[in-house]
Amino acid sequence: IPATIPGHPLHLGRLYGASRSLMLAEQIAAHAGLSVIVCSDMADADQIEQEVLFFSHRKPKIFRFPDLETLPYDQFSPHQDIISERIKCLASISSATHGLLILPVSTLLQKVAPPEFIYQRSLCLKIEDRIEPADLRAKLTHYGYRAVSQVEEHGEFATRGSILDLFPMGSRTPFRIEFFDNELESIRSFDSETQCSLENLGEIDLLPAQEFPLDAEGIKIFRQNFRERFDIDPNTCPVYTDVSQGMSSPGVEYYLPLFFDRLVSLFDYLPGTSQFLFDRSAFDSSASFRQQVEQRYEAR
Repeated sequence: IPATIPGHPLHLGRLYGASRSLMLAEQIAAHAGLSVIVCSDMADADQIEQEVLFFSHRKPKIFRFPDLETLPYDQFSPHQDIISERIKCLASISSATHGLLILPVSTLLQKVAPPEFIYQRSLCLKIEDRIEPADLRAKLTHYGYRAVSQVEEHGEFATRGSILDLFPMGSRTPFRIEFFDNELESIRSFDSETQCSLENLGEIDLLPAQEFPLDAEGIKIFRQNFRERFDIDPNTCPVYTDVSQGMSSPGVEYYLPLFFDRLVSLFDYLPGTSQFLFDRSAFDSSASFRQQVEQRYEAR
């Protein structure tokens, strides 16, 4: 826990039961910027969030950067809702002037895409904007969105004449965009199950559908890095062949370093005024996670 003297952390012990969360709530209330709590696992993170909110007189804004909920190098991908919440956090956390971010140490340790990847693939659509529907569909494909017959989950879009249905990452509901020629005439949220409209909106924000690029340049970098890194016939690897065809292969998230010249940590997204509060158990979990990553890497 940061103390009043920079570079001299404060260590507190004997925090039994919910007294830990009471102390955390007091530290958060006293800090003018973002507070980042690092704990051992997601179960502990969920418990801390509930207890801190209970003890807080003024409820802090909660930022969520969820764990992938898969083991390193699993051959299946996290749920799209998890990816959506992570991208939403990366896009908004750097401008946070206050609030709370709670995450397990294993999530903090994993590298993420550089900020420019998120920002360059973000777009705001407003009523009366002029954009050719075909150009918007091309942008969505470039951002990693999938064309489907009916939108049901994050990262999908569907077209029917002058109407485009879209479920942006970070959004609670999908949206229906109606064009008049090349002008955005209306934007409405709708229920994906009933297809009924919910609310008229003036604008919506679009974020990339994935944490890695599946455009021509991203595929080129991936293929080159894969061949340099692994001494095998790449065409025998499903991840390599899927990505080469522009498809998101199951488990491709753990090959993130192959899509970029460099990766960054979550620290690169956080405001400089952030304070960090570490639970002692996080350090033991850190060592266990690193060992697990090395073992599963060798096994794969």
